[in-house]
Amino acid sequence: MASLRIVFMGSPEFVIPILSCTERVAPELDGEIVAVYAAPDRPAGRGRKLLPSPVKEYAQARGISVLTPARVTNDEEKARFAELGADLVVLAAYGLLLPAPFLFGPKHGAVNVHPSLLPRHRGASPVAGAILAGDAVTGTTIMQMDEGLDTGPVLAMEEVSLAGTEHAPALTEALFALGARMLGEVLPRYVAGELVPTPQATEGVTIIKRFKKEDGRLDWAMPAIDLERRIRAFDPWPGTATTYRGERLDLLSGAVLESSEGAAGALGTVIAHGRDVAVVTGEGLLVLRQVRPAGRKPMAAADFVRGHPDFVGATLPS
Repeated sequence: MASLRIVFMGSPEFVIPILSCTERVAPELDGEIVAVYAAPDRPAGRGRKLLPSPVKEYAQARGISVLTPARVTNDEEKARFAELGADLVVLAAYGLLLPAPFLFGPKHGAVNVHPSLLPRHRGASPVAGAILAGDAVTGTTIMQMDEGLDTGPVLAMEEVSLAGTEHAPALTEALFALGARMLGEVLPRYVAGELVPTPQATEGVTIIKRFKKEDGRLDWAMPAIDLERRIRAFDPWPGTATTYRGERLDLLSGAVLESSEGAAGALGTVIAHGRDVAVVTGEGLLVLRQVRPAGRKPMAAADFVRGHPDFVGATLPS
């Protein structure tokens, strides 16, 4: 029987590389994953059928025990965790704050893989935060967890340069893939006591909230550069949208024309700009590249205009 008992906590597909890395490294530590915590099954699709999280599916296929509590702060869940006899918790995008027994009960505490350069972009939406801020650099941090919101001391950190065209899904996947590689190097040294956690900097702290559906509503008074960043940051949740003919129109990709010279119209006015279709904003033009009408598949904005010629000249609400 392995001597190091590991618990993994996470749910979405993009953290499966973190779980896979933990499983691969465990034998090197004379360890094994004794349980995986994931989000409860969620209703999905038109039939609202309950579906497991990707991590739950992956873990069950690997024969690992899976727990899916809605919260972990009650006495029952604390007792169930204690029964696992965990020596180490590895967490990535789990979504719940952990109480003290999860953090400090295990011999080696809890280690979190976080997709930002802490202390920048603490909180629920760090990848979106980097895109919204127009950061030139982001990265992945592995930290030892404490009871704060992503405030624990740092074990490792690596930077990633940004081109300014990244959408949240691809960037999230890349940052957690980086985290998996980092974790493979960090865990053996951490468990052996060879890594000394470094306190986070006290300057440059930002906190990014969990976004709601209404956050995706575009305000045409904003500069085009900020609107284009929102399109990339809020992909796929909460999405970005406007309204045309009383129906939702999702905006899936765009580009910025900082000069609106020659463009006439109130904020939100759709204009033809060369071969492009663009919207007048508070500063510059937002060129629409790809849209999705309600109940339809994504399409090029030019194709949408061919089917809706009066879209050009319309004023979109904020």
